Amino acid sequence: MFSPVEIIGLLLIGAGAGVVIGIMGASGSLIVVPGLKLFLDFRTQTAMGTSLLINVVAALVAAYIFYRHRNIYVRPALWIALGTVIGAQIGSLFADMIPESGMSNIFGIFLIPFGISLWRRGIRGGVRLPEAQSGNALPSVERWRTRLLAVGLGLLVGLMGGLFAAGGGIMILLILVFVLRYPLHLAAGTSILIMAINASSGALGYGIRGNIDVYAALIASVPTVLAGGLGARVANRVSEAKLGKIMGVIFIILGIAMITAPYIT
Repeated sequence: MFSPVEIIGLLLIGAGAGVVIGIMGASGSLIVVPGLKLFLDFRTQTAMGTSLLINVVAALVAAYIFYRHRNIYVRPALWIALGTVIGAQIGSLFADMIPESGMSNIFGIFLIPFGISLWRRGIRGGVRLPEAQSGNALPSVERWRTRLLAVGLGLLVGLMGGLFAAGGGIMILLILVFVLRYPLHLAAGTSILIMAINASSGALGYGIRGNIDVYAALIASVPTVLAGGLGARVANRVSEAKLGKIMGVIFIILGIAMITAPYIT
């Protein structure tokens, strides 16, 4: 079905997505969707559905690795995921009113200063939870106030993602780091788990409508899983300082790519 050149393209796209998922806990859609549209001429809906299926597979593998290193807050992730699922459904109702290319530029500009901030925070040793001074201590997520905050933040992320079809995974990571003050390792792991839940829900919807190319997803998923697993292992082994610098550089690159992509395509 695919030519050798197209298969190589799918493998490279999958590998790039795996790195983003494994190291940052962000959605691989930022790599997969433009790649499928630009190099394989996929319809936007098919590119997004295929990307979601790839995200599910890679995110589950990466989440398992982060969980083994005790770098996932499971309960907060579930509450935030609940909010994102609800928000995405609401946002999708109004998605046609938003110009896609304009939002891509805005979100790209938004990412660059956060990338610089993460790089600088990495130099200073990263951030820490206010309620915990060690990686093994959990935040007070049992309180209803904290649960409602998690659902509310998730609702905001889901609403933005549903409206603009971009940036959900990255926004979750930014909220965990800059609002909830999670350490970078825990933010990445928790973001991956949330993304796996959201991607599963989204992939189901796209699959029902026939907007997933299963063959493309299977081909791309192989390097995505391998790169995602490797990226997750690297992320769990490096220090907060180094991880902050790595994330910062990737944020800046993604921001520039999102600003320039509409002019390239």
